[in-house]
Amino acid sequence: MKMKITETVLRDAQQSLMATRMPQSDFEGALDLMDQAGYYAIECWGGATFDACLRYLSEDPWERLRTIKKHMKHTKLQMLLRGQNLLGYHHYSDDTVRRFVRAAVENGVDIIRIFDALNDLRNIRTAVEACNEAGGHAQGTICYTLSPIHDLELYVSLAKEIEEMGCASLCIKDMAGIMSPKECFDLVSAIKKAIKLPVFVHTHTTTGLAHMTYLKAAEAGADGIDTATACFSGGTSQPATQTMVYALEQMGISCGTDAAKLKEVNDFFTPVQKKFLADGTFDPYVLTTKTDVLTYQIPGGMLSNLVAQLKAQNAIDRLDEVLEETPRVRADLGYPPLVTPLSQMVGVQATVNVLLGQRYQNIGKEIKAYIHGEYGRAPGKLDETLMHKVLGDKAPIEGRYAETLEPEFPEAKKQLGSRAESDLDVLSYIAFPQQAEQYFAAREMRRAFVTPYSIEEVTE
Repeated sequence: MKMKITETVLRDAQQSLMATRMPQSDFEGALDLMDQAGYYAIECWGGATFDACLRYLSEDPWERLRTIKKHMKHTKLQMLLRGQNLLGYHHYSDDTVRRFVRAAVENGVDIIRIFDALNDLRNIRTAVEACNEAGGHAQGTICYTLSPIHDLELYVSLAKEIEEMGCASLCIKDMAGIMSPKECFDLVSAIKKAIKLPVFVHTHTTTGLAHMTYLKAAEAGADGIDTATACFSGGTSQPATQTMVYALEQMGISCGTDAAKLKEVNDFFTPVQKKFLADGTFDPYVLTTKTDVLTYQIPGGMLSNLVAQLKAQNAIDRLDEVLEETPRVRADLGYPPLVTPLSQMVGVQATVNVLLGQRYQNIGKEIKAYIHGEYGRAPGKLDETLMHKVLGDKAPIEGRYAETLEPEFPEAKKQLGSRAESDLDVLSYIAFPQQAEQYFAAREMRRAFVTPYSIEEVTE
């Protein structure tokens, strides 16, 4: 038996522990080494990396992807895509989704893990089709959560639909680390019995369950797991790659990795971790085990963002209140899985409810859009009072919201004009208009300061 290992240090590990603030300069020197370590894949793009590159790091996310690809001769590159939301926080038109997915594959992505925050699989179909057409590996995803309406039967039915859709593999995505070993064993076993696709399991060590959960996943016949190099593991991240490989191989399960190279990878990233610990970017709070998450179901990236938001408002002392309010808001909204963008939306609304001292005194525009049906079909019934407050006597939409959207690319290209140096710039602008324009301006400014001069020009 063999277990495929996907290393997450370049995406989910750093996103969960330090809000995706690792610049390319901090990891580029490790890429050749990582390619020799024997990973099945390296998750390095998607999620919050695209936004963070433009917003905080003044980097071109497409160039980052191409740079990583240039070093990866033996290892697949993986990204996380939010279905019709792409890498943003609202639904984009089908033409944008198709162009974006095709560009991702053309620029270096091999595997696209595609999910919908509500498990409304209507919202991943376009991305799956586009990935297959571009020659990529489409990995359909089930967002795992616990609620009165999420059970084994529902998850197996989703797995069958993912297989019928034409996905090449399936991922069980436990973004909050709440899946117990028994739940994982039962779920992987049931899915493996129902479909023929390879099954990957993704979880976080937030609650302390993850190592045990992965071992039971292996016993149930899972084909792959996500791990993070030791210094970027634990807490709201994933279990340590080295630890899981050591345990699995003692069980007779080969992981295909080179132990010496894994150590070298970790040795490279240890000073990077120390640098971010020293400047406060890497908050030690997210490294502690949080068993309360079994109640709150808050994923790692959401928890680190909540901490950052409350600190910025000098209200970190209200964190416990926000954590208690979060499941109440989730129940009001029909028990959506707490994964991006729903995790941020629910977290922000819970924070607003606490800080204003009155529930739903101010309702975010994204929550209003969700109640209107723009994010898809809610898993359960919404609170009627809240629905009436947002919709009045109107009914939420029933169809797939993306079908109501006009093509976005032509107009965006026209608006950008000469500021867009390629169609990739246009896609960046559609995804994050303000952040992309900010990056384009910074790019021009940098070029203005590095214009080459000949010796003759200087001496004149």
